[in-house]
Amino acid sequence: MKKKKKLIVNSVLVSTLALSVLSPTAFAHDAMEIGGIGKEAYVFSNEEIGNLGKAETNGSKNLKHLREAAAVQIEPGEDGRQNNAADVYAHKGFAYLGTHTANGANGGVRVFDLKDPSNPVEVAQFAHEIPHTWQEKVIVKTVNTPDFKGDLAVVSLQQTGRNRADRPDSFGGVLLYDVTDPYNPVRLGFHKLEDRRVTGTHELYLTTQGNRALLLTSNPYADYYTHNGQYQDFEIIDVSNPAEPEKLWGFDPRDLPEVPANFNGYHWNAPDGHTRPVFNHSVITDNNGHYAYVSMWDLGTVIFDIRDPENPQYLGRTDYRDNQKGAAHSAALARGGNILIETREIANPHGAGYESAYGYTRIFDIKDKSNPVLLSEFTTDLTYDFSAPVQTFAKTVHDPKVHGNTLYLSYYSGGVISVDITDPANPVEIHRYTSDQANVWGVFVDRNYVIASDMGQGLKVLLKNNGNGNANGQQPK
Repeated sequence: MKKKKKLIVNSVLVSTLALSVLSPTAFAHDAMEIGGIGKEAYVFSNEEIGNLGKAETNGSKNLKHLREAAAVQIEPGEDGRQNNAADVYAHKGFAYLGTHTANGANGGVRVFDLKDPSNPVEVAQFAHEIPHTWQEKVIVKTVNTPDFKGDLAVVSLQQTGRNRADRPDSFGGVLLYDVTDPYNPVRLGFHKLEDRRVTGTHELYLTTQGNRALLLTSNPYADYYTHNGQYQDFEIIDVSNPAEPEKLWGFDPRDLPEVPANFNGYHWNAPDGHTRPVFNHSVITDNNGHYAYVSMWDLGTVIFDIRDPENPQYLGRTDYRDNQKGAAHSAALARGGNILIETREIANPHGAGYESAYGYTRIFDIKDKSNPVLLSEFTTDLTYDFSAPVQTFAKTVHDPKVHGNTLYLSYYSGGVISVDITDPANPVEIHRYTSDQANVWGVFVDRNYVIASDMGQGLKVLLKNNGNGNANGQQPK
């Protein structure tokens, strides 16, 4: 591993941080270490999916014809167990569906051929070989390096029980696969988090810089659990040779110059009087792999210049009102990287000194990345719905994706909500797809359709062809 270089940090950020040590049992989102995050879902069979009530689709403008073309449950695993769905990604006409923790996890990644969007066919399963892990996130990119040419998949692994003595072969980290032939994935490498006190990699991203492939990982609480600097919450890994991943750099809150040397917690006493949780939940980059956007919960979305990936530079971060929970969960970019979408996952809508609201979306102008400017906040009818059930993930926003001037949000019980962001200062809901008993985790836009992952119901394919498809939902040729 190459020596970690010193992080250059903006003094404005440093001046706001006064950290205190709290018990890890108080951490927000700490249930990630057992793989649940409070989001277990009933798993529907294909027969049950067919008996669910008709999905509601209401919209206007360019999405008035968005409609469900298919709803397919994932097949039981090789062990016969039925898993539930996690995040979803699409590449070259194939959907890659991660799995969560139902029935003991180890559901792996499921590959669906979307040649006929109205009839997705599950054609492969991979990344399910590490015992007692779940495979939430998968990213697939075409890579061309001196050591590998083809389609590379990176898959996050998390232990379902952190550091259990009866599970010595269970490790978190990232599996790397050649999926150039999606029907026959081939394992290339394993970026293993050798210290089993680290639960694993929760989310990740894959980008390229010229002929170099870079993996960016979110390893929540990694430095807290290891206390030795071996692993950090945010790491950059060179995977140009997928068989030999090489760590280049790592960041966690203790990299800030003014953090006390004996700091071993993940909370900071903010100037607003709140004790705020800080950990890395997720990360993305722009299309060129120049800037990283790291969702550091109540530290906000932290922006790094990673053009020199062995020596990234801190640029800026988003901030919050005193009465607003941070919970920066995920991010997306619009307008060539000048607009930042930040989703905030808040399952508990109440709290002393905070507004009463489930998680909602914020939109920033980041032309000056050292000074993100809040343009708008997008809420829905779910944001302030405190009727039963309360304190649940069902009513919070989850993940964002952007295509053109349309923002797509996965929204658990709200399904998939589409938002017109032509004017980012005035976002307008233009369509909503909500299936019966919806529990939508992920959303992705590919070609002429939107795909979504429903935790209990599997893969959903939504056509957005404005009525130009044929009767069975196939794209026009």
